[in-house]
Amino acid sequence: MKRSKSTLFLMEQLIVIAVFSVCAAACVKILSSSYFTAKDTRDIGNAILAAESGAESFKAKSGDIGKVAEVLGGTLGSVDGSPAVFVYFGDDWRVCGENDAAYVMRIISRALESGNKRLASGDLAVDRINDHERTLVSFPVSVVTNGRGV
Repeated sequence: MKRSKSTLFLMEQLIVIAVFSVCAAACVKILSSSYFTAKDTRDIGNAILAAESGAESFKAKSGDIGKVAEVLGGTLGSVDGSPAVFVYFGDDWRVCGENDAAYVMRIISRALESGNKRLASGDLAVDRINDHERTLVSFPVSVVTNGRGV
């Protein structure tokens, strides 16, 4: 019994399609993971810029949390009894209201008095709200003043 050449050709085409499908699936997985890696990298970069701005404002205003909130466009609040500033950012990293926020920067102030010197210190963190508040950037901030403020 003779096999037809068209049957062999169809089998070869099915194998080529199967191999192509496996390669395409691998490429889609690689591209999607690279998209999420790029998004995380962009978010961390923007979070660092926002945190630097927050830290510089804290230093420039000698740790006066009310003035820091005014400069950054944030809202005053408290965390565990300590005064805090909350600055909310949208997906485009522009300051927005709490309801439209995708990210939040928290500056929690802790002031210490020592003679005529005052150490204004705090904790600064930038978190992603929609991702179970994943912290993107976190570090302490502090400034020594002469006790009179700015």
